[in-house]
Amino acid sequence: MRVSGFDVEGRPPASPDEVLVSNDRIVSPNYFQAMGIPLLKGRYFTERDGSKAPAVVIINETTARRFWPDSDPIGRHLIFKPERPKSCEIVGVVADVKHSGLEAESGVELYRPCLQVPLLLMGLVVRTTTDPLSGAAAVRSQVWAVDKDQPVYNIKTMEQYLSESVKPRRFNVLLLSLLAGIAVLLAAVGIYGVLGYTVTQRTHEIGIRMALGGEARDVLKLVVGQGMVLTLIGVGIGLAGAFALTRVLSSLLYGVTATDPATFVGVSLLLAGVALLACCIPARRATKVDPVEALRYE
Repeated sequence: MRVSGFDVEGRPPASPDEVLVSNDRIVSPNYFQAMGIPLLKGRYFTERDGSKAPAVVIINETTARRFWPDSDPIGRHLIFKPERPKSCEIVGVVADVKHSGLEAESGVELYRPCLQVPLLLMGLVVRTTTDPLSGAAAVRSQVWAVDKDQPVYNIKTMEQYLSESVKPRRFNVLLLSLLAGIAVLLAAVGIYGVLGYTVTQRTHEIGIRMALGGEARDVLKLVVGQGMVLTLIGVGIGLAGAFALTRVLSSLLYGVTATDPATFVGVSLLLAGVALLACCIPARRATKVDPVEALRYE
């Protein structure tokens, strides 16, 4: 990849100081098929786009929307700097690709054929139907058949490249997951402790209820209901705090918004479920209170 300045033929600058800059990718005719980049309009490069053929260029969807929002860019021309007066005809439009990272916004990207713009250093993309790493030896032998002194290094699968690109975010997710797990555990322990203490303090009251004909399920509802009320209050406070911190959280997320309804509902149900389990032990203990012993309890 290289950075180039360019002008759009027939389009006056928006301001005297406007400078149009693009990320240029010098690629072979089969690059798009190997990378699985779909063609939206026009055509891909071919072997006929050589050094003696008219200069051509393929643009991404963002470029097409920016400069030709209401018209077809195919057949229009871009003039590259400092290659004036060389003009390149747009022959295709391809989908945007997140070359700079999964979280990066797509910018102006232009593709030019390597047969017209040769580079000293280029990477090789190989699509296989078998294990990619198992074909590394075959790739090396093909390269060395052309130039035995050409080094072939840094061979990785696309999955490895993607994994490395999200490694910092994966660490953040792991750290947040660990902290979230600790928070859920502390919440469960706290609810259990509060309800256990409450059952101990209300042993006399529970004994009177059962002596007057109260059934075990009534006591169970009483204790569990008290615990779930505390849980709902805590969930409500937590949701309000999460909404207040959405701007901070959005910088740590990818592929989901900080106000994603499914996430909030799922986390709320998880906390409610953990709280319900934490309530069960004190509640079952309360149902087994002996009324006679409870009436003697001080």
